[in-house]
Amino acid sequence: MKFVEEVVVDEFLPTVRSMLAEDLRERGFTQREVADALGISQSAVSKYAHGDVARHERIVADERVRDLVDRIGEGLASGDLSPVAALVEIEVLIRQLEEGDLLAELHEESMPELAAADVDFSVHDPDSGLREREAVLASVRRGLRTLTNASGFAGLIPNVGANVVERLADAGSVDDVAAVPGRLVDVKGRAMVPGEPEFGVSEHVATVLLAAREAGSSARGAVNLRYDPDLVTELAESHPTVEFDPERPTREAVADAVAAADLPDGTDTLVCYQTGAVGVEPIVYVLAPTAPEAARIVRRLL
Repeated sequence: MKFVEEVVVDEFLPTVRSMLAEDLRERGFTQREVADALGISQSAVSKYAHGDVARHERIVADERVRDLVDRIGEGLASGDLSPVAALVEIEVLIRQLEEGDLLAELHEESMPELAAADVDFSVHDPDSGLREREAVLASVRRGLRTLTNASGFAGLIPNVGANVVERLADAGSVDDVAAVPGRLVDVKGRAMVPGEPEFGVSEHVATVLLAAREAGSSARGAVNLRYDPDLVTELAESHPTVEFDPERPTREAVADAVAAADLPDGTDTLVCYQTGAVGVEPIVYVLAPTAPEAARIVRRLL
């Protein structure tokens, strides 16, 4: 009796780890960095590098596996993917390949009795909330890099700080929105990022994004900027733009303003702004389908 998990451990994982080690080394990782990224020992990396670990030819030849290795290698090298996100992506592909696919075929070959059995074999559900959360965190990191690498972005940061956020598809509260803890600040002309993106750390920008969703917008990413009437005018030339009342609770004010604008259902790109009040700094919010897309809109202002 042989379990499909044994095929994964004995055939799939050694092959994929070997492919990932090779990919990361080609991207300039040291042996130690490869070991840290993959959670294995340096001696294991050395074995992979010298071909001492056999690869399964059918797994190597599978385009989905090759695409996964390339995406994970690129994500780990750029910092867009955390080790947890990489693990989730590999797990998802494993579950897919177990469902009557490559791993199921290898399993049946190692245990012919399965092929003869008249049963449907469903091992795992590939859908995962963790996968979506990690994808959103990776998206926020890409948005951050787009802005922090841009010359002049620090000049658009308001006194209260800026943030880059993205929500889950079915977000209902700030806990479903990923952002930078503590916000981006201008330090001597550079945008400083105080920490890695997390869920539930943005109260203000997340609230604007959630309010827009309540009013029918499908935008999932947002960036906030200092208010400047010229910026608003420039943004309004290409995007729906709405003003909301800063003296009302933000969620209600934004939802009412977006609803009153009578935008087409599912509008995924828009600009919301308020011009300030006593004790309230004027702010502009750029909303887009994702955090990187919101960041690119902002970058074009520079």
